Amino acid sequence: MENVFPSQHPLVAAKLARLRDVNTEPKKFRELVRELAAMLAYEATLDLQVRPIEVQTPLAKTQGVTLVDKIGLVPILRAGLGMVEEIG
Repeated sequence: MENVFPSQHPLVAAKLARLRDVNTEPKKFRELVRELAAMLAYEATLDLQVRPIEVQTPLAKTQGVTLVDKIGLVPILRAGLGMVEEIG
């Protein structure tokens, strides 16, 4: 499985352990899924290409960036829906 890159981040590991715990209540489970989705999306998108743009802030114009490509999210089964909501 050369295309699988498991996260080595300690926060991801800690949240994943709580997610797997049989004593985790459904509300907390959904919260952990959303938090993990945001963390994993952050890691998975580190190499996205950006291009510079100019933006107007309340004080002055400044430089920022925008994504070059659009991202599509496709949830897998019902459990994926909670992840897409957090990322999208």
